[in-house]
Amino acid sequence: MKVLLIGSGGREHALAWKLAQSPVMTEFYAAPGNPGIAEHATLVAVNVDDHDAVIDFCKDKAIDFVVVGPEAPLVAGIADKLRAEGFAVFGPSTAAAQLEGSKGFTKDICARYDIPTGAYQRFNNAPKAKAYIRQQGAPIVVKADGLAAGKGVTVAMTVDEALAAVDDCFEGAFGAAGAEVVIEAYLDGEEASFFCLCDGKYVLPLATAQDHKRVGEGDTGPNTGGMGAYSPAPVMTKEMVERTMKEIIEPTMRGMAESGYPFSGVFFAGLMITAKGPELIEYNVRFGDPECQVLMMRLKSDLLPILHATATGTLDQVSAEWTEDPALTVVMASKGYPGSYDKNTPIAHIPDAGEGAKVFHAGTALKDGALVATGGRVLNVTATGKTVGEAQARAYALLDSVDWDNGFCRRDIGWRAVEREKA
Repeated sequence: MKVLLIGSGGREHALAWKLAQSPVMTEFYAAPGNPGIAEHATLVAVNVDDHDAVIDFCKDKAIDFVVVGPEAPLVAGIADKLRAEGFAVFGPSTAAAQLEGSKGFTKDICARYDIPTGAYQRFNNAPKAKAYIRQQGAPIVVKADGLAAGKGVTVAMTVDEALAAVDDCFEGAFGAAGAEVVIEAYLDGEEASFFCLCDGKYVLPLATAQDHKRVGEGDTGPNTGGMGAYSPAPVMTKEMVERTMKEIIEPTMRGMAESGYPFSGVFFAGLMITAKGPELIEYNVRFGDPECQVLMMRLKSDLLPILHATATGTLDQVSAEWTEDPALTVVMASKGYPGSYDKNTPIAHIPDAGEGAKVFHAGTALKDGALVATGGRVLNVTATGKTVGEAQARAYALLDSVDWDNGFCRRDIGWRAVEREKA
């Protein structure tokens, strides 16, 4: 099978690493990729925003299968264009990708199909949004409706913080994504990520993870795209997984089909496990980043046929097998992230990881033959272990061998699970 992977981040490096292990892979390309992905695939300088250029490349190379990593091309309709040209594609249509492209769309689906989630209201102007916040009080959650690269959500513990978040949205801090806001009830509990593949008719549950969104230790400071993750999430017991499937995933799949948006791709449900059970915080329509990195470390099965079955409506014919060993990843980010940071800072050394560990590239490039950091989140230092504590120790030992002066990380990734293991 000839495969094209679209994307350039840590999630795509993890997918590339796993896909490249498939015995059915014959040719493997990535657009635009990154220096880490270049270890596994041939990088191609195709602008993925130019859908016609992507289609021309696929025709020229007789590509059999396209895997779309990030959300932006999916929301922009790249899967529709490729399918219209006869290509098998992993990723939802632009209509189905609204589950991530519009927070309000998702909340409306939840309301229509009785899917447990926080109470909410949608607003397209600041005065009405602020009046609602003053009426509801804090804590309360303010979300930019559209895609904001994981940064458009404010969990406001005070009314003033919520009002400021509304101003940020309507004053353009998140561009077009903030033209509408969703304001929703604060859910108290423990967060978890749950992943399923869906081909429109069948669902294949994958695995659970927990990520750390806040930049500071002890889960403090502003939200980021994710500072680390581990899998599995202990809070997602067998009973909680069954409830999530029955109460959230299956009604969403049915609801999307009934609404005329059959979903094909990965359901990434961001959950809050509350006293009432699992409640949906948000949906994403691609693998999590950095959750994908720990999932790929734990997946024993060949990824390529599983993704292909998802794209071709044959998901009932495949299964996914997982190692029991936990995996943990720590994000190394540029100093200043999630605010402003210096770009093109040199990364002098990345150590060889060895068995059961891997350093995934998330925001790197080669400049004049030298590796530099180009993004906010730059490296994902990942390891497995017999326990989360062991995986954590291995990941930080590996991270401490990275030579990058402008990098920083949280030192407590996985702390909840490690405390549980000690109890």
